[in-house]
Amino acid sequence: MSEQISGSLRSGRKNKFKSEINVVPYIDVMLVLLVIFMVVAPMTNPGTVDLPSAEKTALPPTDYIQISLRPDVSAEIGIHRPGKGKDTFESVPDRDALINSLQVIHAENPDLPVLIAADKNIIYNEVVQVISDAKKMGISRVGLATR
Repeated sequence: MSEQISGSLRSGRKNKFKSEINVVPYIDVMLVLLVIFMVVAPMTNPGTVDLPSAEKTALPPTDYIQISLRPDVSAEIGIHRPGKGKDTFESVPDRDALINSLQVIHAENPDLPVLIAADKNIIYNEVVQVISDAKKMGISRVGLATR
């Protein structure tokens, strides 16, 4: 009879395997990562840009070649000489004419620096191109006018 009891117990119970994934360790890892990101995130500031600093010149030049750039690609160029008569500025329709005028003025006055005054709505690339062209001509001092 003992064989019947033990056989009936075995036949009545079926061994079932658990086929579930234990997600508790994954939740623990995710919470640790969340805490790490919450601590590290305020330490980084991606919105700031470190700009180079420029010192103000001790004695700005009194005589210089002035270039005024406008957003419509036109410009004015001339020599600024305070106290030595009226300044004459020439309007030029585009950048090629500006570079040609700059070459002529620089050939006549090779010691004068260049000061570029650009409108705040101008494309930044235009200003950089004028600076680059002036440096290619051999002008060593090129500055930007600010308020």
